[in-house]
Amino acid sequence: MADQTRAPTLDPHALARELSGFLLIDGDLRPALSGATFDVVNPATGETVATAAEGDAQDVAAAVAAASKAQRGWARLPARERGRLVAECGRRLTNHAEEIGRLLALETGKAIRTESRVEATLVSDTLAFYGGLASELKGETVPFNPSMLTFTQREPIGVVGAIIPWNVPLYLMALKIAPALVAGNAVVVKSAEEAPLATLRVIQVMNQVLPAGVLNILSGDGPGCGAPLVAHPGVGKVTFTGSVETGKIIARLAADKLIPVTLELGGKSPMIVMGDADLDRAIDGAVAGMRFTRQGQSCTAASRIFVHESLHDAFVARLKARVDAMTMGDPLDEATDIGTIVSPQQFDRVQRYIALGETVVGAVAHRCSALPVDERLTRGLFVQPVLFTGIPNDHALAREEIFGPVTCVIAFRDYEDALAMANDSDFGLAATIWTRDLRTAMDATQRLQAGFVQVNQNLVVQPGLSYGGVKQSGLGKEASFEAMLDHFTHKKTVIINMT
Repeated sequence: MADQTRAPTLDPHALARELSGFLLIDGDLRPALSGATFDVVNPATGETVATAAEGDAQDVAAAVAAASKAQRGWARLPARERGRLVAECGRRLTNHAEEIGRLLALETGKAIRTESRVEATLVSDTLAFYGGLASELKGETVPFNPSMLTFTQREPIGVVGAIIPWNVPLYLMALKIAPALVAGNAVVVKSAEEAPLATLRVIQVMNQVLPAGVLNILSGDGPGCGAPLVAHPGVGKVTFTGSVETGKIIARLAADKLIPVTLELGGKSPMIVMGDADLDRAIDGAVAGMRFTRQGQSCTAASRIFVHESLHDAFVARLKARVDAMTMGDPLDEATDIGTIVSPQQFDRVQRYIALGETVVGAVAHRCSALPVDERLTRGLFVQPVLFTGIPNDHALAREEIFGPVTCVIAFRDYEDALAMANDSDFGLAATIWTRDLRTAMDATQRLQAGFVQVNQNLVVQPGLSYGGVKQSGLGKEASFEAMLDHFTHKKTVIINMT
């Protein structure tokens, strides 16, 4: 069994072996009660690097029982003390950021320099951000009646179930567990089957600081582990990031219990490049916005790029040149810009969409970068990024979330047409517009149907900025102070009659 207090290691293979086969419940690493496990595979080589415990309803019950017991004492701590402990977890994780980043690269195929190390650092930042907000968990006085003292207070929900995805597992987990913990809840995390190790290590380090049972983690599949967690009567809130289909299943299960849910369900984010845009900045924004370094596996990926016809050809040529210059290779190699797709299932999905796009009459698939030549990587799940031109906005490639390095560059002549095409989507998570004209920019920010809109930039989600979508992109917000209040506390009204 891995030692929770030992110094960080830079050998991700050794750390993966140490963590093999464990859940973390009530402060202790333990196998699944059934003894079942599943393989964790390095997507760059096809090598099995570890096993993960396959939790089921029995393990869910044990984790929720531990969380329920611990939560009562945790909620009685002063809010600033909870915040201090959560912030201390962030400081501890800073010392472990390199080992966690390398472990993340090993299991997900995300490049260490451009993706995994950055994500590991964001966890610490997020915990520090929410730890500092603990003192703001306060209610209001209400001028209801002079003879009555009337006020509201914020109280924790109890046990929160947090179900996280594989594409950005550490950061998205932090955005869920940090506000939940600071608000006085205990948490049971269900990790993604494709990425159970780095999240387990983060929770293990945090358990060096937190009381036993306050923060637990399970691994397993959705039907066997995730569904029992949502349905458990002791879970009072579920927060989930993943597919629309799974989100709807979770919402239905939660509705049977009448408990609140937060759902972040993906997107098909438009990027509008006006004729007056700074082309250099727009190219930078497309590279960052499509998350090519993450193989496009992002909810906010700029997978529909609408470019004014006067810039279209130059935009495509220059974007292709930029992506061509990026190196695809071993995720643990510092020279690598682009890693792999996470799993064979996702790899096949992306390839099917690319093949579908190539059947469209008049479409051109501009393949970018180059597949690695290292023989060790011949079984790796590498995909060349593809820029499609000639794809109509009503085609599946422009409407469905691919979750891969595939984007459609669509020419437009009129701003109103571009705006209409951008909004013609079932999704509404993020959007950007690129223009030098302030009136156009302000008009677009008002009319784009998305929960996260940027002008002349394409930043990833940041702690302190409210994040969440509209339409099929989900329910609720994350990353902000308001998200902590709205989604992880109940408001109680108290009236004291003083007559």
